[in-house]
Amino acid sequence: MSAQTYLAYDYPLLSAFWTMLWLFLWIMWLVLLFRVIVDIFRDDSMGGWAKAGWLALCIVVPFLGVLVYVIARGKGMGQREISQARDQQKAFESYIRQTARSGPGQTSSVDELAKLSEMKSRGHISDEEFRKAKALVLSDYPPAERSGSGSVPTAHGR
Repeated sequence: MSAQTYLAYDYPLLSAFWTMLWLFLWIMWLVLLFRVIVDIFRDDSMGGWAKAGWLALCIVVPFLGVLVYVIARGKGMGQREISQARDQQKAFESYIRQTARSGPGQTSSVDELAKLSEMKSRGHISDEEFRKAKALVLSDYPPAERSGSGSVPTAHGR
């Protein structure tokens, strides 16, 4: 018989199934262990000693520690996860609103200051015009209210 035939007899399909099942359970266990450890550090209601105790329990006696933690603090673990997801969603929506307000055609204050500095170094605007334009850029007015189109004011139509 060839080596492939021996492999087929020594490792039947049922053994492959059990191997995959144990591998899946081991990966699930690791995911649960890391989620518990992350939750220990995320929980603001626990003090430092309580966090150290739970962490030591999860490291020294991992199966028992994680099982006890999930039984004792599992509901709060889910609530903290939902709270974090909501906070992330709010931050994302805030970022989207802020980005949408600025729009693609508008320039930022930094861009306008860079343009002003370049114009001054080329001699297109005087020091006084530079100071006035810089004050206007750094003021609290939105870009649409600044000199009409939202761009840097130019001297002599350039």
